[in-house]
Amino acid sequence: QVRLVESGGGLVQAGGSLRLSCAASGRTASIYTMGWFRQVPGKEREFVAAISWSGGTTRYSDSLQGRFAIAKDNAKNTLYLIMTRLKPEDTAVYYCAATESGPVVTTRGAYGYWGQGTQVTVSS
Repeated sequence: QVRLVESGGGLVQAGGSLRLSCAASGRTASIYTMGWFRQVPGKEREFVAAISWSGGTTRYSDSLQGRFAIAKDNAKNTLYLIMTRLKPEDTAVYYCAATESGPVVTTRGAYGYWGQGTQVTVSS
């Protein structure tokens, strides 16, 4: 089992930045890919970014237009999402996820481990 705990969400003005963290524990050696997803009420959870846990291959949603970056610190078993130039439409609950599958996957169904989510609210 892998346990994921997100932190770092909050309220930020449009144009601002925020960094989310996700601490992984348990069988972290089995992780191949980690990713971030987000969800707003009434909509499906959508892919944001993913990274291979042992290497550095990354994948991003095309809709982000280069505003977000995914990073990791293997020594701390921590995943990050650095969000810049935030827009009101980025408001969502952001979820950290992990999978033993690879190569770097972007589909929600491929991820078997999920955090509880952290709320990000961007005001206009």
